[in-house]
Amino acid sequence: DMPFLVDSLTMELSRQLRDVHVVIHPNFDVVRDITGVLQSVTPVPDGSLQPEGEAVRESWMHVEIDRLPEGDDPDAIVEQIQRVLRDVREAVEDWQKMHSQIDEIVAGLRGDPPALDPEEVRQAAELLEWLGGEHFTFLGYKEYKLESHDGDDYLRAVPGTGLGILRADQDLSESFGRLPDAVKAKAREKTLLVLAKANSRATVHRPAYLDYVGVKTFDENGEVDGERRFLGLFSSAAYTESLMRIPLIREKAAAVLKRSGFDPRSHAGKALMDTLETYPRDELLHTPVDELAPMAEAAMSARERRALRMFIRRDTYGRYVSVLVYLPRDRYNTGVRERFERILQEQLNGESVEFTVRINESTTARVHFVVHLPKGDTIPDVDTAEIERRLTDASRSWRDDFTQAVIAEYGEEVGTTLGRRYAESFPEAYKEDFSPRTAAVDLGRLEAIRTESAQDSGLDLSLYEHLDAGPGEARLKVYRIGAQLSLSEVLPMLSSMGIEVVDERPYELEGLERSSMIYEFGLRYGRSLPKGSRELFQDALRAVWDGFNEIDGFNGLVL
Repeated sequence: DMPFLVDSLTMELSRQLRDVHVVIHPNFDVVRDITGVLQSVTPVPDGSLQPEGEAVRESWMHVEIDRLPEGDDPDAIVEQIQRVLRDVREAVEDWQKMHSQIDEIVAGLRGDPPALDPEEVRQAAELLEWLGGEHFTFLGYKEYKLESHDGDDYLRAVPGTGLGILRADQDLSESFGRLPDAVKAKAREKTLLVLAKANSRATVHRPAYLDYVGVKTFDENGEVDGERRFLGLFSSAAYTESLMRIPLIREKAAAVLKRSGFDPRSHAGKALMDTLETYPRDELLHTPVDELAPMAEAAMSARERRALRMFIRRDTYGRYVSVLVYLPRDRYNTGVRERFERILQEQLNGESVEFTVRINESTTARVHFVVHLPKGDTIPDVDTAEIERRLTDASRSWRDDFTQAVIAEYGEEVGTTLGRRYAESFPEAYKEDFSPRTAAVDLGRLEAIRTESAQDSGLDLSLYEHLDAGPGEARLKVYRIGAQLSLSEVLPMLSSMGIEVVDERPYELEGLERSSMIYEFGLRYGRSLPKGSRELFQDALRAVWDGFNEIDGFNGLVL
């Protein structure tokens, strides 16, 4: 038994797109002989922390998935699961050794620091110490040496230094160790820490891209000559702890506040710190202060406005693009997020998109996307304003467009009043069938129906043809205030006009002082409707409804 077994197993099955129906994972205290043959099995007693005698506590996992389709190789599934369980075993077995490496590095930085800015060395030592305090799930470690041959830089793994998922020695060929141009430019920089996202997903614990923490090493001349690399995942505690308790991040936050010129005790200062407190932790670690300061101030402003704002940051090594989107909380839903993903993947030529969402008592929602590019691709030049415009359009709800259409139709003063009155009235079926612009016109027809009291009834009609309607096809809208219409009353009236009724859709508006309905009828006439017949048809039908005209065949003469 060891940590991460069940979640890593189910994670691998999910990666293979296999639905997991049942997971049963008891622990047993087991005795086996030297060849692994089972000798005895004992259920673990309640409260037992360690097995007794020579028994070993084992995790037995029973998982039920969908039936395998024709052609699926069961051996391949077993092989992939064995690979994941091997990663789990190696990461857990070397856990303490990786912690010892952190302790050794911290002691070295404090006892024999490199020839760098002492403040940078102090922050690095404190951050590594913080990571070792259960804020980082260590999964792999390896040491590398930086070498130069024929004008190219190579990062060579030091054999025998690998731990955890990096335990195996890698290919030492020249092509394997050659650094890409984007990495080469940073490899010789005299900075102590390298904080980034790796370009592969974790196979242990959770299916996120691995976090990469590199500590550069220096030769006697103070030049970079290698790196000690840790791979793993930030723990949940790292994402929930206050940024003022996290080394390096708290110094960045103080630097951002200082650059803004805001008094820490002022409203703006507190708002900026609150923005940083809720900012994605990965971004705080990976973004230089020069880039972070203007983005944090703009994000602070975005949280106070009902407008969508987008902030893009390119990965230092060109492997992914981080996109931070703030939008009004009531506009966010799963459909909006999926539209955002499609837009970003298309505009940035992404291979996959990760996302995290933060919604709290604030009026804005924050969505953080990480768009990963295909291996070897470079980040394309993007029009930030155009992407933000597309995201804004994708986030607009029917209600937003309706409010804007009503104001455009009736002016700001009257339109604002009507927009508030009718914003929640139209049913979902109406929103599916008609645009906000049409709804703005329809509410005007309802408002124009005058009644003496809330109990009185009234009616208005509108005959129209769709642009793509066939010959003789038309639609009739009936606006009704008061009691609902009876189809047995309406259909004979329409039939007497010489037309066929092919469908009827009722829409009941809710939350209004007067009972309001909109009915739409699909009509079919034997030939094209005569020119100018729209008003004649409406007047004749109203005359029948009001009792000034009878329901008989003569009504067909109108058309």
